[in-house]
Amino acid sequence: MQLDFKALIAEFIGTFTLVFVGALAVIVASNVALAEGGNLLGVTVAALGHGLILVALVYAFGHHSGAHLNPAVTAGLLVGGKIAVVPAVAYWVVQFLGGILAGFVAQALASPAGLAGFGETKGLLTNDHLGAAAILEAVLTFFLVTTVYQAAVYGKAGNLAGVAIGLTLGASIFAGGVFSGASLNPARTLGPALAAGDFSYVPMYFIGSFAGGIIAGLLNAYVLKPADKAGS
Repeated sequence: MQLDFKALIAEFIGTFTLVFVGALAVIVASNVALAEGGNLLGVTVAALGHGLILVALVYAFGHHSGAHLNPAVTAGLLVGGKIAVVPAVAYWVVQFLGGILAGFVAQALASPAGLAGFGETKGLLTNDHLGAAAILEAVLTFFLVTTVYQAAVYGKAGNLAGVAIGLTLGASIFAGGVFSGASLNPARTLGPALAAGDFSYVPMYFIGSFAGGIIAGLLNAYVLKPADKAGS
């Protein structure tokens, strides 16, 4: 099967951008929260940073690659038959490479500015209640992949699909950021974790995110498929 290299470049750049902006937003959010003595402003910065850049990226790269920008989204589309195995694996490779590079570049730029942190997707549950954090990641990723299916794959949101997807990510971070970091994205998890040298929580977050994406893919592809798509 011939690979679409434009799509792979789009996935690499798009995932790099999402993780780069997201990691820096979390670094800023963490420092703001420390300075202000609370988490609300910090979570707002993180949620808006991720949500707004995802809206832009869906419109920027959707016509090239579908703007997955997330291995869990690709997994959900793979089990639903919306992408073949070979391109899905290629997407995973460039998504993880983009996320890893972004994690290191974000940290390298933030450190000279005197901002602490690596932009990791960690929360109050991560250290002592890792299983609960992984379950929350699964639930939130399920929401995101469901929105991708219904708004974009099935076209129910029309030209506003990017807005719906970005809002879902932003709202999920508002809801879950304090508890688990609300990554919803294995590439977003891995890049800053490697930059920080902390891999301890990554496997469980991978399990949660991929499980949520796969369950959403199966449900939306085979149960919640719109009636007008039944013959496609």
